[in-house]
Amino acid sequence: VQLQASGGGLVQAGDSLRLSCAASGRTYNLRTMGWFRQAPGKEREFVAAITWGNSNIYYGDSVKGRFTASRDNAKNTLYPQMNSLKPEDTAVYYCAAKSRAGVLANQHSYDYWGQGTLVTVSS
Repeated sequence: VQLQASGGGLVQAGDSLRLSCAASGRTYNLRTMGWFRQAPGKEREFVAAITWGNSNIYYGDSVKGRFTASRDNAKNTLYPQMNSLKPEDTAVYYCAAKSRAGVLANQHSYDYWGQGTLVTVSS
């Protein structure tokens, strides 16, 4: 499975930005796609995840109410929509996917990772 993330860039505080993550290859057994982020000097943090079977979406506490996510089944693509961005949202955002069960917010339960896309929010 290959994951291609895109959509990062430089925005101002309060702006919105939509990322995308497209999965290709042997995607038929994927159960979950998720997003994580890592700011300089900080641990990687859970942002959001969507379960393929029932389309449930889960968000990290720091982005609840500001970020949403959707998916395009035909394209195997996940679209995190980031609204009301803050400078503290500045990070490299990674998409991830997994075919096994496990805690969605646990990065170690994911099997596949994209290359990351940088989001910079200026104040």
